[in-house]
Amino acid sequence: MATQVDEASKHDLSAEVAEWIEAFDDVVAHDWEQGAAVLSALRTRAREAGVPATGTITTPFCNTIPKFDEVPYPGDRKLERRVEALIRWNAMAMVHRQNKKDAGIGGHISTYSSLATLLEVGFNHFFHAKYPSAKGDQPGDFIYFQGHASPGVYARAYLEGRFDDARLKNFRHELRGEPGLSSYPHPWLMKDFWQFPTVSMGIGPLNAIYQARFMRYLENRGLIEKTDRKVWAFVGDGETDEVDTLGAIGLGSREHLDNLIFVVNCNLQRLDGPVRGNKRIIDELESTFLGAGWNVIKVIWGADWDVLFARDHQGLLLKRMEECVDGDFQAYKAKGGAYLREHFFGKYPELLELVKDYTDDQLIRLHRGGHDPAKIYNAYKRALEHKGGPTVILAMTVKGYGLGSAQARNATHSEKKLSDESLKLFVETFDIPLPESLVKDAAFYRPEPDDPALQYMQARRQELGGYLPVREVPEPTFVAPKIEFFKEWLDGSRGRSVSTTLGFVGMLRGLLKEPKIGKLIVPIVPDEGRTFGLESVIKQVGIYAHEGQKYTPHDSDMLLSYREEKGGQILEEGITEAGAMASFTAAGTSYANYHIPMVPFYMYYSMFGFQRIGDMAWAFADSRGKGFLMGGTAGRTTMLGEGLQHQDGHSPILSGTIPTCITYDPAYVYEMAVIIQDGLRRMYEDGEDAFYYITMYNEDYAMPAIPEGDGIREGILRGVYKFKAAENGPAKAQLFGSGPILNEVLRAQQILAEKYNIAADVWSVTSYNELRRDCLSAERWNRLHPAEKERTPFLVAALGAAAGPIIAASDYMKSLPDSLAPWLGARLVSLGTDGFGRSDNREHLRRHFEVDAESIVAATLSKLAREGVVKPKVAEKAFEELGLEIEGLGAFKA
Repeated sequence: MATQVDEASKHDLSAEVAEWIEAFDDVVAHDWEQGAAVLSALRTRAREAGVPATGTITTPFCNTIPKFDEVPYPGDRKLERRVEALIRWNAMAMVHRQNKKDAGIGGHISTYSSLATLLEVGFNHFFHAKYPSAKGDQPGDFIYFQGHASPGVYARAYLEGRFDDARLKNFRHELRGEPGLSSYPHPWLMKDFWQFPTVSMGIGPLNAIYQARFMRYLENRGLIEKTDRKVWAFVGDGETDEVDTLGAIGLGSREHLDNLIFVVNCNLQRLDGPVRGNKRIIDELESTFLGAGWNVIKVIWGADWDVLFARDHQGLLLKRMEECVDGDFQAYKAKGGAYLREHFFGKYPELLELVKDYTDDQLIRLHRGGHDPAKIYNAYKRALEHKGGPTVILAMTVKGYGLGSAQARNATHSEKKLSDESLKLFVETFDIPLPESLVKDAAFYRPEPDDPALQYMQARRQELGGYLPVREVPEPTFVAPKIEFFKEWLDGSRGRSVSTTLGFVGMLRGLLKEPKIGKLIVPIVPDEGRTFGLESVIKQVGIYAHEGQKYTPHDSDMLLSYREEKGGQILEEGITEAGAMASFTAAGTSYANYHIPMVPFYMYYSMFGFQRIGDMAWAFADSRGKGFLMGGTAGRTTMLGEGLQHQDGHSPILSGTIPTCITYDPAYVYEMAVIIQDGLRRMYEDGEDAFYYITMYNEDYAMPAIPEGDGIREGILRGVYKFKAAENGPAKAQLFGSGPILNEVLRAQQILAEKYNIAADVWSVTSYNELRRDCLSAERWNRLHPAEKERTPFLVAALGAAAGPIIAASDYMKSLPDSLAPWLGARLVSLGTDGFGRSDNREHLRRHFEVDAESIVAATLSKLAREGVVKPKVAEKAFEELGLEIEGLGAFKA
């Protein structure tokens, strides 16, 4: 226990403190990382001795790397400055010109203006397009660009000769009969250029983290060669408000992802105003990332401030900086040098004296660190050298840097056009080598190829392996298993009751054992593996853990014990659907990014899919991702007991909003087997840019074998086929069923036959979404070819002469079968699970939502009564016999 020392007996420690500081300075001068180790050891010793060591979660508001520790800049500053100036001009001209001739078309100037130097240092010295190896060139670095900075990336590609003037003139013009440039990074729209869609705030950073982890996963499993490849994510400081941006940063340090570098462009401003007007966003982010275990490098002040820091022997300059908040810094840049002199330096006479020989123009030109190539270079170099964890670089910049009156002002994000005076000022500010005749028209300008600056730029890119960004997709070599591989699951369960979920798990185990593609399968699950019965798969291939299993699991003596290993194949993500979706994205785009066709199967509670990560699913489609989303515990009535927030009655409707998502709702395991086999063929063998959403249920029942006869497989894949014809005469009604509700439909067929002598055919509808897409395609063709014979949608052709009303029941909202109403007309009666879920068993849930067999019978009789096939009294009596509630709102009470 610490003892109290009499105040009089305490002696002056200043000399000893000075000696300690001097010794520490010697260590740091030799190696700053050793200095950090000394500090860590002292903190540990203080805790052991019971000394309450004061800690801090922020460091002084200055650059992390001191001037004396910097290395000289290796590039040609003059030529790089010229290249950057040309890029700035063409980026600005692209947006400015487009909005002059096509008012309101949009585009952004200010983000790239703040980011330009941060990107250019990377392009000239750090961003590798390839990594040479003994096995041939390996894919290079991955760069997640700030989405609003796309004009700058296009402008660089223009200088490189990858785009011509016509392409730049078609920025945001993609429907004019010639190649255009998409608004933001969209691989779907520019499949040979962009790799990662990032403009939806937060998605880029989150995907970058899991991309870095997936890279390690592939390396540790021996599927790709280990290289120095990095994942760079350029993030806006306002973007950090999105929970997706910072929500997974703990994974980066937990998995020691030293292949991951965040560069946060701290231009201090959102769309409407300051990011943190009353505080400093850099301080906030520093504490957040330090607390999460990241290496933090701050790049706040440019080299021209070093002179002032060196002159200031009282520490007043740093003190004044730490008194200011971001709202102040924004005003200083927006209002000019005289304002800066009065309101920043003017607070202390000593600071005014410090800058007495500076003009107002010189003061306002004092750079922030994010605009200083030397400061940025040293930060990037330090980030590459750091081992054991990820790095974040917090670079302070000016939004709208160099845009005259728009610079650092609240409206700068929405700036689309500049005045003639602003154009002239822009050219002067950046010393852009532009003929005066071109300035007023904001004409694109690219010097001749022999221009020294362009030759320098080309040489730097060749040294780093080629151009970026670029998306290259090799020809498919994947061979999907033939349908015979799935015979075990096509033959049914032979009377044994199983769920479609367990049927899928059996297929997954089989695919993992397949000699050619087994190693390419990536099972992904967010802490729900036991719910889905994955224990056997865990034992079979193990859970990926970058450090292996450093403990002995409590169930190690059991047959199906928990197994983690460095080469494990399962990605068990914990309780994070967003994180699991980010892994799905990394795996589902690996065919392009790593040139290896990984096949992800992401299993999750269907309720926590599209409605929770819908934006990420949309970005996955934009990325041209491939793979299987397996929506487990699907349906609103099959997941008994869990209630409102677990029971899914709408995921197929949400999935249908994504153009490349192919959705299926199989009732039986053989349907699932046919769908998965065809999906592997379409996506990986034929190279189709699509992905699958397949529902899985937890209800056990006997699985039949695939029916005999022609057209069954085609019907499964296209969306509908006749499962069981009426046995008691010509059918007077057609019953549609999907998922487990198909069993209720079969029971309804039996009740109708036995009690009411009504013959009905039963159809399995595996995909309302695919049926609708086919119908729409045929409808459009017919509309545009009035002189030719009409095409018949598959749905109509499959039904053929089938007579009577169509009663469609599923475990989802009525709007799902209703989507076919234009082609089925008044024949269609939709039954579904509209409303909130409830906690109860399946029998009561299905009666509540009116999708049980009795409700299907009642709907059939009611429709037949309306059509005069049965007497209304017969139908009314049947309702009573079936025990139905005919008054009130039923499930519509929500």
